[in-house]
Amino acid sequence: APAPPHASIDAPFRPCRVRPREIRPMMRRVLASSRYIVFVAIFGTFIGALALLLYEAIVVVEIVIDAVREGAITPKAGKALAVGLIEAIDVFLIALVSYIISLGLYSLFVDDTLPLPRWLQIHDLDDLKNHLVSVVIAVLSVLFLREAVARAEELDLLHLGAALALVISALTLFLRLKAPRKE
Repeated sequence: APAPPHASIDAPFRPCRVRPREIRPMMRRVLASSRYIVFVAIFGTFIGALALLLYEAIVVVEIVIDAVREGAITPKAGKALAVGLIEAIDVFLIALVSYIISLGLYSLFVDDTLPLPRWLQIHDLDDLKNHLVSVVIAVLSVLFLREAVARAEELDLLHLGAALALVISALTLFLRLKAPRKE
């Protein structure tokens, strides 16, 4: 039996003719629905935020129980309690960063009608970056506060404070330059 024409080496090559009218709507649908891949990041950041919040809430309860159990009313015990609570605030702020990223990605890629307070509404990537930079500034401030309480008498604290002040100044400048100008 003779080989079919498409199996022959000598058969002429005929390119597949794809009609642009058929591909364009299909590509449009594929690209439009591909934005839902962001659900992986949305769920990941949301679950991460929830886990951090719950975990740190348990840590705070343990810190308070330990302070009560020890029963010591001394400057050293007060300092230990303060450092523990400041560290908890730091973790809570990091959880909030994750939560804001989750809300922002959802608002940007899935549903921009999510009912949020005006100060938390995110309409573009610049809004998301501004929210994140603001929380990063708070996290850095809490980091310095924790170190200041933990080792107030050390000179090295000045170097840490100067470095953090420089970073916070740069982030604040970023926020000011990116802020919409009101005329």
